[in-house]
Amino acid sequence: MQLQLEYFLLLAAALFCIGIYGLITSRNAVRVLMSIELLLNAVNLNLMGFSNFLDPDTIRGQVFTVFVITVAAAEAAVGLAIILAIYRNRETIDMEQFNLLKW
Repeated sequence: MQLQLEYFLLLAAALFCIGIYGLITSRNAVRVLMSIELLLNAVNLNLMGFSNFLDPDTIRGQVFTVFVITVAAAEAAVGLAIILAIYRNRETIDMEQFNLLKW
């Protein structure tokens, strides 16, 4: 039995909305990174769902999903390293306090 495309799209839309809400409302840098990861996971679900719906015999959607996962892992590692460096200097991870990159 094959899952319908609507289930994938509904779950992806819910994840995307939660990610956007967290991105807009959060002032904590770690929460912002987690929200970005939720957005990327919603994109992965869409890729998998549409790949399964359009051509169930190929693995194109899965290959793109693996690429998105690797980019998300690199983004999380670099983002956490930057947050850790800022925390060592400012002793806060509040987004309003990040003024190191201003002229």
